[in-house]
Amino acid sequence: MSAQKIRWVSSFSFLLFCASSIPRRGSARLLQELSPQEYFSSLQAGRASLAYFSHNASPGAQPFLEQIENSVEALQDYGISVVKVNCPKEDVSRYCGKENTLRKAYLFRGNMLIREFPTDALFDVNSVVANVLFALLFNEVKYVETLADLQNIENALKGRSNMVFAYVPATGTAEHRAVMEAAFVYGTVHQFVLTTEATLLRDTGDDEPDVSSARLLFCHCQQATDLAQPCRRTAMGQALTMLNIHRHLKLMGAPLVTEVAEDPEKVSTVHLQLGLPLVFILSQKETYEADRRTAEFVAWQLLGKAGVALLSRDLVDLNILLQSNVALKTPDEGVPVKYLVLEDTDEVITLVEDKSKVGQIQEEEEEEDQEDEDEKENNNQDIQDDQVVEAVSRDKKRELPLEQILVLTEETFHSALLETARTVVLFYASWEAVSLAVLRSYTEVADHLKGTQGVLLAQVNCWDWPGVCTKENVTQFPTIKIYEKGERWVMYDGMWGTEELTSFIILNQVSCPLKLATIEEAEGYLRGEFPSELSSYHHTSVLGVFSTATNEAREAFEGAGNILSGHVTMGMYFEDDALALSRKYAVSPPALLLARSGGRSVEGIALSKQSAQDMVQMIRYELLDVFPEITVQNLPRYLQLRKPFLILFSDGDIGEMESKEMLKLAKGRPRQAFVACWLNLKKTPVGRGVLKVYFAAVPSLPLLLWVNLHAGGQVFQFPSEQTVTEMNVLSWLERLKAGLEVPSSTLSEEDWKPPLPAYDFLQMMETAVPEVPLHPSHSHGDMPAPENPGGDTTIREEPSQETKAEKGGSPGRDLRGTAPRLAAREKQGKRHSEL
Repeated sequence: MSAQKIRWVSSFSFLLFCASSIPRRGSARLLQELSPQEYFSSLQAGRASLAYFSHNASPGAQPFLEQIENSVEALQDYGISVVKVNCPKEDVSRYCGKENTLRKAYLFRGNMLIREFPTDALFDVNSVVANVLFALLFNEVKYVETLADLQNIENALKGRSNMVFAYVPATGTAEHRAVMEAAFVYGTVHQFVLTTEATLLRDTGDDEPDVSSARLLFCHCQQATDLAQPCRRTAMGQALTMLNIHRHLKLMGAPLVTEVAEDPEKVSTVHLQLGLPLVFILSQKETYEADRRTAEFVAWQLLGKAGVALLSRDLVDLNILLQSNVALKTPDEGVPVKYLVLEDTDEVITLVEDKSKVGQIQEEEEEEDQEDEDEKENNNQDIQDDQVVEAVSRDKKRELPLEQILVLTEETFHSALLETARTVVLFYASWEAVSLAVLRSYTEVADHLKGTQGVLLAQVNCWDWPGVCTKENVTQFPTIKIYEKGERWVMYDGMWGTEELTSFIILNQVSCPLKLATIEEAEGYLRGEFPSELSSYHHTSVLGVFSTATNEAREAFEGAGNILSGHVTMGMYFEDDALALSRKYAVSPPALLLARSGGRSVEGIALSKQSAQDMVQMIRYELLDVFPEITVQNLPRYLQLRKPFLILFSDGDIGEMESKEMLKLAKGRPRQAFVACWLNLKKTPVGRGVLKVYFAAVPSLPLLLWVNLHAGGQVFQFPSEQTVTEMNVLSWLERLKAGLEVPSSTLSEEDWKPPLPAYDFLQMMETAVPEVPLHPSHSHGDMPAPENPGGDTTIREEPSQETKAEKGGSPGRDLRGTAPRLAAREKQGKRHSEL
């Protein structure tokens, strides 16, 4: 049966059920008129009847009789008969004899009198039906006057049944009738409680109750197993009619969250059948538990207003899910499901409560898309000059292959660290450009290390899980740590390129320094026979050789190894025959042996430094290439030396002759004097920009320059008519030293700064998002702005009880578990292309 037919049948059945409670005129013929003897002889055990004893000559009874007649059909639907008993004039019995008795109506069950009603209390159909049902249900519907009475009933129901609490300003009203009719139908399912006390309504927690209007609260006592925990209450927002009460109770009986694994267009729930929207929270398996709590939190806030479903994007093949985290389905026929990108649950709630919000959000997203298109044609100078932001903004719609990276949450973080020998964790913030750029490199690292045993790559979004990042002392974004079985960890402090990250992870698989037990192992280590984990890795290796008398130097070397772990391959040999090994390379312990080019060249260096930091600096310096090719990645290492650069610019690989002569220069003179290097413009195009700063136009290549960035900033050009040989260059350097050469240009002494001031992200966040609810560590509530992702939380007081899910963790105020948010919602700044 189609969803439309199901909805039609459900609505039709419901209307048939409720139609019986609508009084209809013209029912006078149903009013029985009996004599007292006939009436009492006709009473049946267990059957209720309402009787009015009257003399035919009672003119004042006519208005009351009209209301009784109008109520016949309504009461008959509940199995209650209405009878007018005609009293003979000579009858002086209890019900016919006294005049004041004739101003009352009597309710019987069988031949037992249940209640006497003054006729002025039964002034219309509503009052008749309400009072009669109230009397019959007296033991089922509890009437309370004080808060203590209400709490006692709640406590008795906790863990067993739910409660329907109704306030009516007075009995006998239309609202009172609706509550009694609902109690007649649902009284075996829920406990109904009634009050007419306005003060009790205020005591239930309603800040400013309108005591002139009836109210109905559904109290979820069945879920409250703790006596100290109040029952969560959901107010009915509509007027108290039988139709609305039935609708509300049907919604309260529906599942809080429905899990679906099909196209949302095909989903039908009781909410849609009753004319309410259905909100889909899009989930993924890595964060299922958090998404479930998010869905439950939203469902409690929208209870009675909309349904909530949890849709797993892993089980449904819809491309649009990758771009959205919330979907909305309305009960309107022919209206497609709307897929949206929302930041937090407050937006979801606003979306349901304000129907115009859907179109507004879609318009904003379309405007953002249009602005992105405009940016491609518009390089305005009035925005942030940041190449990282530019790159992230340019590629923000490109989905990243994150399948090989495990998404960690507050619940899974610690258990995941124990499952693998080494777990690499990227801590990042989804709103920060550098984090997102590194996340791209991280996916490439995951592809390189695919299949590597004992290494797991994971990520933690500190914007979603600030508690985890605070505990791990992550104070800046991005941060990468490598954990060994969840205990010892090392932090990455190198460049963020794919090659550097991959190298760091690979090198961390072995101890640093690696202790070698025999001289054969030491010799093999120098030949490049690394442990199996490093079989595909080629790097200059450092071997420390120590005798038993050099313990202080050995301890400093071990300390240096801890600092350089992941950056350098370091071995250590300190057995009895260490002296023989060191003498083979013309040094004495303590000494360093540097094996370059797979062990084809081993250089021995005496160790005179005795502190770990001194050894770190020494090792880093010795590992620098003799004649390096300068790249963006390695330039900082050579700038730290604060030496002049003798740099050969080349449009491609340099010739064999120039390479040989420059290598002679680098080796022939003390390396402390300058840095001899070269730069390939084809491999490092930024070099052309450098030459344009030095010269008005890029000169012909190859070009040899002397640049002293740290003293005067003068740039000298080697004469183009001379051949680059060791002798010619040395002669030219002597002329420079003597002041006989004129610089081609002199660099400005101004600090290198961006053309425009940097964004103040904290101020922007405070202005745009004054309060963004997040997922804190061990409390539920609203977190401060992202400048302090691990700061104190502010406890949010809920109007009613917390569910078990909320007690077990945070309620999930943020939509974190949905599609990876690789760009902030705030409009990205436009960009320009200058360096």
